[in-house]
Amino acid sequence: MGRVNGKVAIVTGGASGMGASHVGKLVSEGAKVVFTDVATEEGKTLQAELGDSVLFLQHDITDASRWEQVVKEAEKTFGPVTILVNNAGINYSEYLENFPEEAYRKVIDVNQTAVFLGMKAVVPSMKKAKHGSIINISSIGGLRGRTAGIAYGASKFAVTGMTKVAALELGQYQIRVNSIHPSLVNTGMFSEQAGGAAVATDRPLNRVLTKEEVSNLVLYLASDESSYTTGAECVIDGGLTAR
Repeated sequence: MGRVNGKVAIVTGGASGMGASHVGKLVSEGAKVVFTDVATEEGKTLQAELGDSVLFLQHDITDASRWEQVVKEAEKTFGPVTILVNNAGINYSEYLENFPEEAYRKVIDVNQTAVFLGMKAVVPSMKKAKHGSIINISSIGGLRGRTAGIAYGASKFAVTGMTKVAALELGQYQIRVNSIHPSLVNTGMFSEQAGGAAVATDRPLNRVLTKEEVSNLVLYLASDESSYTTGAECVIDGGLTAR
């Protein structure tokens, strides 16, 4: 308990699934959390469950002005932001030849441009606090290619690169920036995405990743336990990419 006592976090896509797991984990370890989402009803429900340690805000993460408002509201409610978890993301599966331009641009806007906007928005607040930890949720799709995923791959590879550049630029302010690269996570979308637990056989650990395991890694990177870790690709995939 108390691994992130006194810290203030923003978590995007925090109303459900993996994002909600991150929110709950950070709160359980002492953080105050502003979590954002476009899913208003789910967000209000989670806020009611977690109480005064959290604040839910409706948030279009592709809107730069809204990012500024979210950071200001976080500072007003809890104090300077010291943790950012860029968790929200979308996917669209189609082969290159048939991939719609509109869908490609949407995936890039949500998965890549919004991460840029979020990192940029929190820097002044983290400078006030004289430290910070930015955690960008990428994917093993940001380390290797897969078919029918050109937009997702492009966006997640970009997040990997942006993380490294931001780590180099922000280290002088004691702001750390790292990316997390999960394999498929067992969330509500799991069976739809992957056809069930059969995918577990692809991994040396012979099971599927849970959202709680990703949240444990988020907690480590958010805490002072990882105080010398920045610019890192933190892979959590049961050994899948070791093949």
